[in-house]
Amino acid sequence: MKEITGINHVGLRVRDLSVAREFYEKLGFEFIAGPVGPEPVAIVEHPSGVNINFILNASGNASPTNILMDEAVKHAGFTHIALEITDVDAVKEQLGNLGIDITETVEFDGAIFFFVRDPDGNIIEFHKPSL
Repeated sequence: MKEITGINHVGLRVRDLSVAREFYEKLGFEFIAGPVGPEPVAIVEHPSGVNINFILNASGNASPTNILMDEAVKHAGFTHIALEITDVDAVKEQLGNLGIDITETVEFDGAIFFFVRDPDGNIIEFHKPSL
């Protein structure tokens, strides 16, 4: 469909709004609104325009295991969000200063990408494209 112009937002189910909000604010996201609606949902947005809707109905007793990534049986579904960056070293240093562990780094065809996990085990990729 030629009418699609981009991704409006990503929906991310979380257990605790205050914990998720604190983590994503460390990455530069700003709280916009919420909780609102029947789910309910809270909204954060990065100055770059990346918008995340926290879906606030995850079970508080759920395992921190990411069923889409950590289980032997691979289920269909969205596995991560990839945030494009301009400076690998600067982002890695900032994550280290924030106490956020990088779980994996990959270099492929001139691109560099690395991964972190949020408090709910959701995966965030930081992606520096090849030149």
